[in-house]
Amino acid sequence: MIKVGVIFGGESVEHEVSIISAIQAMNKLDREKYEIIPIYITKDRKWYTGEILKEMETYRDMSLLKRYTKRVVLYEKDGRFVLQSLGFFKREIAEIDLAFPIVHGTNVEDGILQGYLHSINIPCVGSSVRASALAQDKVFQKQIWQDAKIPIVKYDWFYDNEFLEKQDEIIKRLAKLKYPMIVKPSNLGSSVGIEVAQNKEELILAIERAIEYDEKIIVEELIENLQEVNIAVLGNNDFVTLSSTEEVMSDNDILTYQDKYLGSSKKTGIGSKGMLSATRKIPAELSDKMNKELEDIATRSFKSLGLSSNVRMDFLIDKKTKKIYINEVNAIPGSLAFYLWEAKGKDFSVLLDDMINLALRDYKKKKAKLHSFETNILEGYSGLKGSKGTKGKL
Repeated sequence: MIKVGVIFGGESVEHEVSIISAIQAMNKLDREKYEIIPIYITKDRKWYTGEILKEMETYRDMSLLKRYTKRVVLYEKDGRFVLQSLGFFKREIAEIDLAFPIVHGTNVEDGILQGYLHSINIPCVGSSVRASALAQDKVFQKQIWQDAKIPIVKYDWFYDNEFLEKQDEIIKRLAKLKYPMIVKPSNLGSSVGIEVAQNKEELILAIERAIEYDEKIIVEELIENLQEVNIAVLGNNDFVTLSSTEEVMSDNDILTYQDKYLGSSKKTGIGSKGMLSATRKIPAELSDKMNKELEDIATRSFKSLGLSSNVRMDFLIDKKTKKIYINEVNAIPGSLAFYLWEAKGKDFSVLLDDMINLALRDYKKKKAKLHSFETNILEGYSGLKGSKGTKGKL
């Protein structure tokens, strides 16, 4: 039986969304194949494990955390991956064979957590450090897609300090775009910090609010005859499979956090069903030709970023011109986009199996590559003159 460490939470504005996604997945992992070890990261970056973390009710009363869980660190010990308690009397709490991060947003989904997991060489579900970072940064994505001739909307970007120091110059530059415009923090998800600006005054206010979340800001033209369509992609650079499409509905100019996670309810907190709360059409209303074009763009976009595992690609379609634009990618999508796969006939439990098997396959492939040399070029190092001593020997 494979011991799967499901990692979730973290210092992110999408912290609660991660909890929902992780508990949905833990409830669907096959208990005959996997032993599930929950690993919860608090908003102040402390790691905990314990059976109670599998229950949604735990997160309504955070005082339960210290009473019924153990604070731990994850490290490699003689080829084993161990969760060890902290304090004077340290002991092994659990052992895992594979890490399954179900995290959203900055400091966790963006390569930071993946970097730590890869540094201890544990098999890990999801994309590489590099691809995770690219998938989180909307500017990097667009630059790569632009180079690959993949259609994107017109945009510009800048750093917060540039705007604070040269506001007039930045606003003048943005005037090359047409109103209305969308202002976004480059490294956030779940529509956090995103606003629509209809004029210069609203643009300045929207930028000032976006700066509260991120140092890099992106501004795009808004497609007014908009149809938002998503599709999930599963695979790696060797092969991909595609889910059903969805059209997510909203009464707003853009799909908001409220639309995605709280539905029409005014409730906040843990009562949400994650991305299931959104109103959607599955499959999206697309002609066969447009559906084929969207699938082709999704595949090319996925491979151009070097992604792996199960991701969701979000598209913007101009209903008037029938033009399709790639908007962004979610390396670890809300609810793992399981509903898109179920609409294609793939059960959530099977999807999780596929993701784990892909991780193990990618891990074996990575281990087969050469990462270091047995020779030691420092053996002949002779103090301050060492650099000259090795000249010609490399």
